Amino acid sequence: MVMKEMTLEERLDYAARRKSEMNCCQAVLVAFADRLGKDETELLRLGSGFGAGMGTMEETCGALVGAIMVSSLVSPDGAAMKNSRAIMPRFKELCGGATICRELKGIDTGKVLCSCENCVRNVVRAAGETLDRAV
Repeated sequence: MVMKEMTLEERLDYAARRKSEMNCCQAVLVAFADRLGKDETELLRLGSGFGAGMGTMEETCGALVGAIMVSSLVSPDGAAMKNSRAIMPRFKELCGGATICRELKGIDTGKVLCSCENCVRNVVRAAGETLDRAV
């Protein structure tokens, strides 16, 4: 089934809504399903190991991983790295200065920098802005 392409605001809301059903990486991937041309089942499988900061809360936020996957799949040849370099600092700016799940969740400090829902929203914004400019 082909979905109508969403606006950035629709994509943000959709990703945040879907976050309650799946991990952060998966929510980002399915929010871009219209641009990826992939079946949702395939996207859910692709992102299944990247929840909780790549499965352990110790590493890169799963939502950010999902956005880099999206960038890699939709960017023209040679542009994925450039787009990824734009997505990461924008995400970091929007999320209180961190990209590591453990830091975002305040596991060691007790201070949450960004909730999972907001990480998903923020990375969808960062990726959407970047990829819309790149088209």
